[in-house]
Amino acid sequence: MPKTDLTAKAKARLIDERHRLRGVRAALLEGFAGDRGDPSAEDLAATNHPADVGTEMFEREKDLSILEQVDARMDLVERALGRLDDGTYGTCEFCGQPIASERLEALPAATLCVRDQARAERAASIR
Repeated sequence: MPKTDLTAKAKARLIDERHRLRGVRAALLEGFAGDRGDPSAEDLAATNHPADVGTEMFEREKDLSILEQVDARMDLVERALGRLDDGTYGTCEFCGQPIASERLEALPAATLCVRDQARAERAASIR
């Protein structure tokens, strides 16, 4: 597949992913402001059974974790779109070699070639 086709396809997929992530983020933020509001632990304890308080706190922490993951993914998408604009898309940020087109088709926001991604994952698992 010619590089221009690959980058056009990647840009479309990245824009779709950005739109999807914005929707997920908005829904999560709406959930924080909606029914749950921002009750304090004292408010929850005064009106709910202790098990309900625990469940509510667990759900809040889970939603915050998902929001962090969405924000991290959104950052990757935005960086990839920036690389498309500046002409560096498809180049490994570590070694400077081209990232395989199959990898970019599977993961349009990829920043590393397969070899350097594996190295990064091994290094992270050692910590």
